[in-house]
Amino acid sequence: MPRSVNSVASRARRKKVMKMSKGYFGRRKNVWTVAKNAVEKGLLYSYRDRRNKKRNFRSLWIQRINAGARQHGLSYSAFMGLLKKEGIELNRKVLADLAMNHPDAFKAIVTRVKK
Repeated sequence: MPRSVNSVASRARRKKVMKMSKGYFGRRKNVWTVAKNAVEKGLLYSYRDRRNKKRNFRSLWIQRINAGARQHGLSYSAFMGLLKKEGIELNRKVLADLAMNHPDAFKAIVTRVKK
């Protein structure tokens, strides 16, 4: 007796992977085995980089706050320490935005913690 295979589901699964490989270069876009490997690797990268993105943004915010604080004669660590002591609970994302786009507001915060 022949083996029963669900070719409808198999075809749908392959079509889904081939659709995900659309836009890839060379055989990665149209040869099943190559495309499957490329898509799996791409999904792994996207999983990893969703976590790395958070690290990258935090590091960018710290650099921007540091640059803003140094314009007013403070290092990043001294500035953050003074903020905590003063009880100002602004997160790094907001502080970085103020340092970049609203320097007057950032200066007001620096003068408040420096006194």
